[in-house]
Amino acid sequence: AEREIGERSGAKDTGMGSGTERHEGVYFPSLSARTIVYKGMFTTPQLAGYYPELTDPRVTSAMVLVHSRFSTNTFPSWPLAHPYRMLAHNGEINTVQGNRNWMRAREALLATDLLPGDLERLFPICTPGASDTATFDEVLELLTLGGFPLPEAVLMMIPEPWENHGEMPAERRAFYQYHAALMEPWDGPASIAFTDGTVIGAVLDRNGLRPSRYWVTDDGLVVMASEVGVLDIPSSKVVEKGRLQPGRMFLIDTVRGRIVRDDEIKAELVAARPYKTWLDRNLVHLDDLPPVEREVREEGTPVQRQQLFGYTLEELKMLVAPMARDAKEAIGSMGTDTPVAAL
Repeated sequence: AEREIGERSGAKDTGMGSGTERHEGVYFPSLSARTIVYKGMFTTPQLAGYYPELTDPRVTSAMVLVHSRFSTNTFPSWPLAHPYRMLAHNGEINTVQGNRNWMRAREALLATDLLPGDLERLFPICTPGASDTATFDEVLELLTLGGFPLPEAVLMMIPEPWENHGEMPAERRAFYQYHAALMEPWDGPASIAFTDGTVIGAVLDRNGLRPSRYWVTDDGLVVMASEVGVLDIPSSKVVEKGRLQPGRMFLIDTVRGRIVRDDEIKAELVAARPYKTWLDRNLVHLDDLPPVEREVREEGTPVQRQQLFGYTLEELKMLVAPMARDAKEAIGSMGTDTPVAAL
């Protein structure tokens, strides 16, 4: 049911558009059988007055994801308000433009048996003009609808720094290397909290540039926030507290009824499929390719070849000549040929 609803909410042929696509007077914050998204352009104390059901004791939930944003560098708008369908975000995705371009390039290759019919009705996956968080949410939703477990989809998009990690087990390295061939990382100073209505968690960027702290109380309450003191919890009730580490995940599974630690999450994902075997069989290294005979062409005069590679008279005179004559790095200053303001 959730996949069918998510497919309909993301389809571009419904006449209403996707979760972040703007149409005059119409905006759908969510469409899910598991979660409800409340948005409002008001201050935090006004939330309960505008949505009175949130203070009704008959309304209960095992989890809640809250984002309070004060617009400092952008004008307040509904499409920029968090949370989105699956996440809330503190920070920036600096690589988002490149990530969008790659997602558009891959649209022709998308295929899954879990979403019947023509997938072109979901295109473009990344809504033009959306924020970095909205784009991240759209791709994360696509991956989960396509069959990836939510923790795996998040780690595919925000992997821990594995390339130069000499002590990482080979199986975990293979997990990241396999997914790196499917999608490049979404990098930037970011703390991302996510949920699908069954699990809820958070992940920190690989450089740890955004804070995320958590508390666990003796009655089973778990609180994670970007700042200390968001809730008044007596210290006598706190049985555990800590800080989310760079590249690590904090997850609560409501089905299991407990916190799932980072090592356990990744151990389960690594053991789910033979990633190392797949890489050994299918990954081609450049060093394994046969040598290719290279033909060096000496056609043309030196001036023609210099023009071919973009050399200018200034570079020949100021850079190349001193290096050839004195065997030293050329030293010069940048000039300007623009007229002074008085002219």
